[in-house]
Amino acid sequence: MRLRIGSRGAQLALWQANHIAARLRENGNEVGIEIIHTTGDKITEVALAKVGAKGMFTKEIEEALADGRLDLAVHSLKDLPTELSKQFQIAAIPQREDPRDAFCSQKYSSIKEELPNAARVGTSSLRREAQLKAIRPDLAVHPLRGNVDTRLRKLESGDYDAIILAIAGLNRLGRTEVVRQILPVEIMCPAAGPGALAIETRAQDEAVIAALAFLDHTASRTETDCERALLNKLGGGCQVPIGASATLQDGVLRLEAIVASPDGSLLLRESISGRDPVILGATAGENLLKRGANEILERVYGKNAAQPQQP
Repeated sequence: MRLRIGSRGAQLALWQANHIAARLRENGNEVGIEIIHTTGDKITEVALAKVGAKGMFTKEIEEALADGRLDLAVHSLKDLPTELSKQFQIAAIPQREDPRDAFCSQKYSSIKEELPNAARVGTSSLRREAQLKAIRPDLAVHPLRGNVDTRLRKLESGDYDAIILAIAGLNRLGRTEVVRQILPVEIMCPAAGPGALAIETRAQDEAVIAALAFLDHTASRTETDCERALLNKLGGGCQVPIGASATLQDGVLRLEAIVASPDGSLLLRESISGRDPVILGATAGENLLKRGANEILERVYGKNAAQPQQP
């Protein structure tokens, strides 16, 4: 079968698209990749949390998919809104990489013990910034944008004492030389869906969906469905510091979740177990709302703010 893959042009996005293309070719398909430039790719200096546009990394790709220029799109799952248009579906979620964050530094080996007072730490993620400030209020957190190589160059040039990056991307690109610590969920709860790829198709394209079925990994889909159900219940995206980490073992899901104020002064944690991923994620979200997550959301949006949109 001939398949056309749509991908962003970023280094990591192309690695992901080529990885899926190789799997599909091994399964007897003819595959091509088309690079699509998205709104999010054009934003290079402003923290994404300050932009907050829904689907900023997916809109243009979905338009090409709807027009029939593409047969499938390979996304980082965390970039996809929790609710897709009815004309699309996630046909496969391959086995995901380690979802945790990595502490990267040339001088220091840990956040708590070694980073000096007022150390300069780079990240443009509100989720990471809030959790950093919760454990080390003295740290000076500064924006960090660009692809993985750009971020690592800024660290190597001394612009930052440390930076926080997803270990999945570093593993995929073979750039783990400055990783000093893979951060435990208790210190840095990951975002919903990190390390996972989402293969999106047109909902009615049965032939393409069937061709992708072998890529779907049951445990990875179950875990990420749970994490995304929590995010959907809370109604938050990259503008709100929300973390969700689900693990499936022996048929039981364990979900660790956080909601934090951007300055880290208020941080709620929820730990919950169950078997149905969507019910578990929604229940955890409801528990957090009952415990005060609404107060945090109001700090970000104001009491009369519209429902937040996920990027």
